[in-house]
Amino acid sequence: QVQLVESGGGLVQAGGSLRLSCAASGRTFSSYAMGWFRQAPGKEREFVAAISWSGGSTYYADSVKGRFTISRDNAKNTVYLQMNSLKPEDTAIYYCAARIIYGVTWRRSEDYGYWGQGTQVTVSS
Repeated sequence: QVQLVESGGGLVQAGGSLRLSCAASGRTFSSYAMGWFRQAPGKEREFVAAISWSGGSTYYADSVKGRFTISRDNAKNTVYLQMNSLKPEDTAIYYCAARIIYGVTWRRSEDYGYWGQGTQVTVSS
């Protein structure tokens, strides 16, 4: 098992940056691919980004490609989401998750079995 705790959310103006962190407990963190998802009010949870267990492969939603960067430090049991050029439509609760089912796509939230509690990101216009 792995327990996940997100941090780094907050209020930022459009065009600004934030760096989210997701700290994991448990010795098996490095064996999990990790993902970030977000959920805006009244909307379904959506995929944002994912990273392989080694960090060698990354995947992004089209809406954040070129603006967000996912990375991980297995020595620190932490995965990060660097968010630049933020837009008001990025406003959401951001969740990190550990992938437990390895299907053909990285975007299915059903494939992620462990979730953090989320951190709020608010982008003002």
